Amino acid sequence: MNKIIFFLSIMFFANISFSETQKDSTTQETKKTLVFQYDIKQEIAPAVWRHTKQSFEQANSTKADLIIIHMNTYGGLVDMADSIRTEILNSKIPVYVFIDNNAASAGALISIACNKIYMRKGANIGAATVVNQTGAAMPDKYQSYMRSTMRSTAESHGKDTIINGNDTIIKWIRDPLIAEAMVDPRTYIEGIIDTGKVLTLTTNEAIKYGYCEGQAETIPELLKLEKIDNYEIRKFEITPLESIIDLLVNPAVHGLLIMLIIGGIYFELQTPGIGFPLAIAILAAVLYFAPLYLEGLAANWEILIFVIGIILVALEIFVIPGFGVAGISGIILIIVGLSLSMVDNIVFELGGDYLDPFFKSLVIVVTSMFFGIIASVYFSKKLFDTGYFSFLALNSTQKLEDGYVAVDNTEKLLIGKQGVASTILRPSGKVKIENDTYDAKAQYGYILKNDKIEVVGHEAGQLYVKKID
Repeated sequence: MNKIIFFLSIMFFANISFSETQKDSTTQETKKTLVFQYDIKQEIAPAVWRHTKQSFEQANSTKADLIIIHMNTYGGLVDMADSIRTEILNSKIPVYVFIDNNAASAGALISIACNKIYMRKGANIGAATVVNQTGAAMPDKYQSYMRSTMRSTAESHGKDTIINGNDTIIKWIRDPLIAEAMVDPRTYIEGIIDTGKVLTLTTNEAIKYGYCEGQAETIPELLKLEKIDNYEIRKFEITPLESIIDLLVNPAVHGLLIMLIIGGIYFELQTPGIGFPLAIAILAAVLYFAPLYLEGLAANWEILIFVIGIILVALEIFVIPGFGVAGISGIILIIVGLSLSMVDNIVFELGGDYLDPFFKSLVIVVTSMFFGIIASVYFSKKLFDTGYFSFLALNSTQKLEDGYVAVDNTEKLLIGKQGVASTILRPSGKVKIENDTYDAKAQYGYILKNDKIEVVGHEAGQLYVKKID
């Protein structure tokens, strides 16, 4: 009897063990490999670095098993590429790159940082010499930094041990000298590159020299080469906010926003008090600086220069008589602040060739301000007289013969009388005549507070005055 009980116990526990094993096997078979795909198909710029951080955060939050960067780029900013490189090297999730045609310059640096590289037929990787916006090579201190960065990135993948008969060969998985040759034309590698040339590898060459794991035409084909058959691909999607930011950093949009800033200030100066035009100017300034700040282009001190310029202009208009040093300085600071905010600060930190990008941004700012002033003067006369906004203005004439009678005609009697300006007239303000205060408008230019004035006209309930000596 005891033997029977013992036998049945063994069979029971064996059945449980078999069931658990079968369950685990089924789970492993049904579990999909989660692949997170992120595209880099534009110039390496602050927006790409920001998107990279977001994509890696999403990959981690969704517990992705693999990140694949779908790349096709001619390069871009070195500092942004270096930040992306560091993000890849520190990633706990394996990162592969699929080079769809081009991984040049900064794109090559990012690709070499990845755990594995796959390339399409006819693709290229390399040509990582640091150049300025005109395509000319930068001074050697830039090249030295890039050479070192490329070497260290290649070295980060470590070495491989190869046993050939009785010989044990230890070699770099990715030869650092090849990475350096992509930057420095002085580098010589026998059988690969002569001096005087910058190295760029084709797909077959990259495979031959250890800079590509294989050739694939699509990402599914890449996964097949990696023996990943059961998978799910999730793609990084740019949020609507990111799309708006990308739109706002467009130079054409910069020009429109500068025109709105200038136009808002101009219209605000034409009317007493603070109103809608100033709100438009402030909103345009926020939309101008905020995306540039998020992109890493506009620094705090550049925005501060713009704000100080606005304050100086305001002091010149409202406090200081005439127009002199404060006003001119304010205008200069406004232009400089707007222009510098478009220029990448890395050129100042490393002492780069910043004159060309600065002058380009300066042309955009000055041209936009010029057209903003012209448009403001034009629309100040035409906006409410004709067009879609004409219904907001009363353009009909109320004639006496039609039965219209003025309620109060006393202000017409003030024509020819003299007084003083109670406030600055720019051109609207207040004047004091015979101990009474009236709203008035300067006939020409500005009239400062306490200047003597004379009433020269009255039209549509509005006094017109001129300054007298």
